[in-house]
Amino acid sequence: MQSTRFEQVRQHVTHYFLGTWIGTWRRRSLALITLLVGFYLGSNLTVYYLQKIGQRPLVVLVMVVIVELLVRLRTSVHVYPWPMSLVLLDNLRIGTVYAVVLEAYKLGS
Repeated sequence: MQSTRFEQVRQHVTHYFLGTWIGTWRRRSLALITLLVGFYLGSNLTVYYLQKIGQRPLVVLVMVVIVELLVRLRTSVHVYPWPMSLVLLDNLRIGTVYAVVLEAYKLGS
């Protein structure tokens, strides 16, 4: 392929959306495993802490603060490809948020 501006834009968009899933087999498998672990933690631990503590606003506040800190960490890194630890943290965050949103849709709230 020639290095035209269109090709550079296409590569940039591809790396932006699929950057986590591009790489070695080890990198992709660990990314998928942490996504699933994040889903598991989001669906089980939030329910556990809601029953243990009994205060829904406190549990939600702590979870929102943790997610926002991870988002701030993600946006502060301008290295490509991301270090493996940041990919794992980001996928853990995405899985957790997805589980909580799915739980909210199941409850109808």
